[in-house]
Parts: sequence; structure tokens; C-alpha cells
Amino acid sequence: MEISVHTFVSLDGVMQGPGGAEEDTSSGFTRGGWLVPHSGDGQLDAVDGWFRQADAFLLGRRTFDMMRGYWTQVTDPDNLVATALNTWPKYVVSNTLSDADAAWGNTTVLRGGDIVEQVRRLKGQPGGELQVHGSWQLARALHDAGLVDTYRLLQFPVVVGDGKRLFADGAVPATYRITGSEVLGGGAVSLTLRQAGFDTTGAGEFVVRDGREAVA
Repeated sequence: MEISVHTFVSLDGVMQGPGGAEEDTSSGFTRGGWLVPHSGDGQLDAVDGWFRQADAFLLGRRTFDMMRGYWTQVTDPDNLVATALNTWPKYVVSNTLSDADAAWGNTTVLRGGDIVEQVRRLKGQPGGELQVHGSWQLARALHDAGLVDTYRLLQFPVVVGDGKRLFADGAVPATYRITGSEVLGGGAVSLTLRQAGFDTTGAGEFVVRDGREAVA
């Protein structure tokens, strides 16, 4: 399987609490709901498109609890996201969640200090995409281990100025190619980025070609 990470992100990289003031107030975050003024046509279609690519889901504990509380209440069989989350295989990373507490469709709890290796083994199984949604801490650990193949982002035209960032200081360098982009309603930009190089910025030295500077 391939691992893909999906999230809403601000211009300054914040992914914390995009949809509501109380969505994620950890570390004293008070700026939740920053995407709401910029919601518009096409954004829900883009998210549906993400879920059409999924074979299974990998979630952090906080995101798992939030998603389960909402999506288990959505029973419309025509709702693609609800159908996917309520029925397809899910893996949740937690050392405190019991199997009974994790009851939500087809859910497996990943425990222990070797989560990256457990995910690496999942990645080695046959299948399509193992999708991560939100799950800030997990997404960062997988990035730093070089396990993320694709990022799908909705970037909104707002600077939040504080909060959990997708690529905070200290992230392992990596380079990507943009394989899809579209400007949606509300000014959001849908981006699909595929890893092109890991542990490198792809930076080159400037050389002179035909009297002009160019990157080697």
C-alpha cells in the first residue's frame, strides 16, 4: 500500500482546528474555525475525491475520536465519506484506547513504541492507499520516517499565526512534484504532491549558462 496524508492547511502551514472553535483547543489554541469564512463551492467534491482513493485509514487517537463521534451519526448510504469511514478498515494509534473503546466498524488498535515499524509493515501489504487524515503528530512521524508517498492538501488563504503546523521546525527535508492543482470556491487551492526526494531539498548551485545564472 501507499501512504497518503490529507489535511486542511493555512498559508502558514497550520492544520489545527480548521473547522470550529472547539475542534482542537490543545496547547491553548484559540483560533479554531479559521477555514469557515473561506469555505466555498468545490471543496466538498475535492474531499470526496480523496476518499475515493482510499483502501484503509490510519488515524491518531484525537482524530479518531473526533471522526467517530461525527461520522457514526451519518447513515445516508449515498454519503461517500460516511460509508468509507464507517465500513472500511481503520487503524488507530493509541497506547490507552482499548479494543472495546475503539469499536467503530473494522478498527484495529496499533500499540507500543514501534509505531513507525508497524506502519511500515502495513505499507508493505498489498492494496491501494492507506490514508491519514489530520492526525498531526502521526503525520509528522511518518513524514520524518520517509513513509509518506502523497500529500493531498486544501490550502486556504489565511494566515493563522499560531497552532500545529504540518511541517514544523525540524522536519526532515523532502521534495515533491505537484501532480494536481485546482483553485476552488472561497479561494482554497487543492494540491496533490508526490514525493520526489527524501532527506534533500533538491537545492542546486548557481552556475552561469549563456551569460545567465541557472540552477545546476
